This record gives sequence, C-alpha cells and structure tokens, in this order.
Amino acid sequence: MRKTKIVTTIGPSTNSYKMIKRLIDKGVNVFRLNFSHGDHEVHAESIRLIREASTELNKEVAILQDISGPKVRIGEIDGILELKKGDKLTLSKEINSDPKVLDLSYPDIIDMVNIGEEVFFADGTLQTIVVDKDDNGLHLQLLNNGELTSKKGVNFPKTKLKISAITKKDELDIEFGSNNDIDIVALSFVQSKKDILKAKQVMRSHNFNPFIVAKIETGEAIDNLEDILSECDGVMVARGDLGAEFGVTKLPRIQKYIITVANRLNKPVITATQMLTTMKDNPFPTRAEVSDIANAVYDGTDAVMLSDETTVGRYPLQAVSILHDSIKDVEIDYPYFKEYTPVNSSDAVSKSAVELAKNLNKEAIVPFTTSGKSALTISKYRPKQSIYAVSHSIKTHRILNLVWGVRPLFIMTPVKNPTKLLYNFVKKITDENRVSKDKKFIVTIGSTAGESGTTNLIRLLNKEGMESVLNSEF
Repeated sequence: MRKTKIVTTIGPSTNSYKMIKRLIDKGVNVFRLNFSHGDHEVHAESIRLIREASTELNKEVAILQDISGPKVRIGEIDGILELKKGDKLTLSKEINSDPKVLDLSYPDIIDMVNIGEEVFFADGTLQTIVVDKDDNGLHLQLLNNGELTSKKGVNFPKTKLKISAITKKDELDIEFGSNNDIDIVALSFVQSKKDILKAKQVMRSHNFNPFIVAKIETGEAIDNLEDILSECDGVMVARGDLGAEFGVTKLPRIQKYIITVANRLNKPVITATQMLTTMKDNPFPTRAEVSDIANAVYDGTDAVMLSDETTVGRYPLQAVSILHDSIKDVEIDYPYFKEYTPVNSSDAVSKSAVELAKNLNKEAIVPFTTSGKSALTISKYRPKQSIYAVSHSIKTHRILNLVWGVRPLFIMTPVKNPTKLLYNFVKKITDENRVSKDKKFIVTIGSTAGESGTTNLIRLLNKEGMESVLNSEF
C-alpha cells in the first residue's frame, strides 16, 4: 500500500465521470476543487461526479474545497505590457488609462506599503522596489526585465498586510461547502491563527465542521507557523506564492521547515505546486521533478498535490501514475519509525502500538477512531506496517484519506461496549474475508468506545486471538 497520499485538482481536463473514475483507480485519495475558478454550479457537478464514481468503485475519497482568500491582483491590461529593468510603474488606488499605472483588487494595501519595500508580480517573475509614495499610489522601479498581462498576482514580501483571510466571496463559498458535504476546506493566505478563528466562526454559523487546512503562502505565516498550527487541522506548503515571497532558492529550506514542524505537531501536510509541471504538455516528467517528489516524501509530507497537471494538462492520468510510482519507490527505503515524545496518554498508547508492531513484527495496526485522531497519532510515528482505520463516521473515513499511511477500512455501527465492538469487527473481517486469518495485527481502542480522545487499550490479534474474541461474552 502506498503510504503518501495523492491530491489532484479537478479542471477541464478531468471533470468528467469517466476521468474521475480512472483517477480513483490510479490511486487518487483526495480531489481538490479550486474556488478561484469556476462557479458553484460547476463545483456542484464535480462533487456529484466524484461521489457517484466513489460509490460505484466502493472506494471512499475526500473532497477538498480550496477557497480563494484575498489574492491580490492587478486590474486589466490591454494586451501584453513589456517592461525593462529601470522602467517605472505606478500602483494606483484609481483606474487610469496610462498602461504603466496599474490598479489593485485591494487598493487599501497601498497605504500599508513603505518606500524601500519590494513588490513582486506574476509569481515573482517581475520584481520592483518602491521608490516613492503619495496619497494615491506607489511608485515602483523595475529590478528586471519582464512582461505583465491582466489579473496577474501581486506579492509584498516585506510588508505586513492587515487584510482578512476570509473575504465576502469566501463566506459564500463556505456556505456552499456546508450545503454540499465538503470534507476538507483549505484557507488561502492565512497569516495568523486569527484567520483560522474567523473561518471557524463563519463555519459554525452554517453548522459546518470540516477538516481545516491552512495554506502557508506568506512570510508572516512562516513567522506564526506554530500559532497557526495550534488552530488548524492540517497545512499546505503552497510553493507558488512562497517562491514569490522568498525567492525560489530559499524554497527547499522553507518546505522542509514547514513539514518538520507539522510532523512534530501531528498535523497532516500537503506539498503543492509544480510537482510535475512539464507534464502539462509532455507525457514524461523531468528527472528533477521526480527528485522533487522524492524529496517531499523523504521530508515527511503526508500528501503531494497536482494542480495544472490535472486541470488543464494533456496527460493527467500519466501524471498521477508517475506520482504513484515515484512515491512507491521512495517508500522502499523510507526512514520509518519516527521518534517523538508523547504529549498525552492517548498519544502514548499510539506510540506503544507502533513499538509493538515493530518489535513483534505485526503486519498491521488497526485504530478504532471516532474523530480520526487515533489514526492520525499512529501515523505521526510513521510505522512501516499498514494502518487500517475503523470508524463509525463517514466524514472521518473520508478525511483519513489525507493522512500518511492510513487506509480507512470500513464503517461500523457505534457500540459503547469495547468488547462488543471488537467482536463486531472480528466477525465482519472474517465473514467478509477482509483480512486473512493468518494475519497478525494490533488494535487500539478506547475503554469507552465511540468517545473521541479515550484510546487507552491495545489488543494483539492473530488467528487464536480472533477466535477468542468471537467466543467472548458481553
């Protein structure tokens, strides 16, 4: 079983029932819907197709809603604006007919930027510095040659931007997510935990409790990383804007830092952007791209994500196959069995289960989990053994598709008595031939089954152990 998960973005190249089925068969675990593009009608149809394909194949997958956030963009440009080093540009609060006077989607940002700070355009490919400022705009000088077209993104790497990560559009998109059974929501341009708290407030107003992933895209988010991770459920290394903020040469170090912190704090992490970007137009990747995938896996990422490769690319199925095969090869000599100090009793039980599996050469670990935390915590220690999660919640079942090494096994009816629950589990796997009777595995369960955070029991199961469970009295 491949342990590192695959996230793919749905777009024109893949938004059909046939393609979604083939992607699931290829091993996609999570489908991403990018709410910076498309309307609610388009996304609702994608959700319908994903759920129907998943049901037909009997393979649960998660759906991730990536909301736009306050992406700062320039306005309209007539054609292509060719620029040379030393040229002057103006960022204005007002629309102007001069082609070198640009307006912004968030004009109030102009007041937050100071002389001497940098302003980058188009993912950092065009770099400028602020040489003057007045009441209506910023006056910039070009630091390199380049070109601009309409609606390109703008980054302010040295500026602390005081704008909310949740826009009015995001609030409407969150409401849509609550009405359409979304599993995971990714928040764009998070700068502090206040942004997560605001998102949760909006979600609560719609009785919506998704798994929240914070996209790390700015310098301020890096400064506040642990604070952000204290409030969210997972994190994304959003390498596009991070590269624009810090420069591409610093990106590998930043990626490793984010993954290391997320692993230590037991938060699933997605590594995203340009994993296989040449496969938009070519059926084969570069050697550097395969090495990039391998490094992300070695770093400890829970998942890797495809964007353009599967939205507008010509070879989406081949891209997923390359991703799958690259991950599988790395996992042959992956550094399993990570060492962390447990932070609570449930964590200590999970660590003990992993140690037992390692020392007793058990073949799998089976956490019974209500919220998914038990499976998450076992995953933190990166066992070489498979992790087969059992839950009574379909939402938990889907979300665990994002977590390293965890394979959601099946949904069970809630039972308070742990002995009865264990009996039901063993009966189900034996009646349905889910697990061979010759298999040896470890079960973790709570003394009060069905209550989150109560895992405190470990049971070793082999053929004799399963027979003993089936003969239990309760």
